[in-house]
Amino acid sequence: MHTYEIFLKKDGRDEYRHAGALDAATDDLAMVMARESYIRRAEGDRLWLVRRDHVIVADPDLIAPNADKPHRHHDGSAVAARRKALRNEGASS
Repeated sequence: MHTYEIFLKKDGRDEYRHAGALDAATDDLAMVMARESYIRRAEGDRLWLVRRDHVIVADPDLIAPNADKPHRHHDGSAVAARRKALRNEGASS
C-alpha cells in the first residue's frame, strides 16, 4: 500500500489545492479512488496524485537561515510608530 496526496484545480484558478490523502495498492487504483472520492461533485477539473514517498522534504537546516529576516515581513507597525513619534515631537515644539 502507498499513501497518495491529492491535489485539485478548478479551471480558471491559478493553483492546485491540497484536497486530502488516500491509501491504495497501485497508481491506477489510487486514480479511481481519488476520482470517486474527490471529483464526484465537480470540486475540480484537474487532478494530481503524488505518492507520499516521492515527496522531497527540505531539511530544517536549509530553511533556518530564512527564518531570521524579520525586516522582510513586517506589518508596518515600526514605521507607524516612528511616524507617530515624529508627529508628536512636532506638535510639542
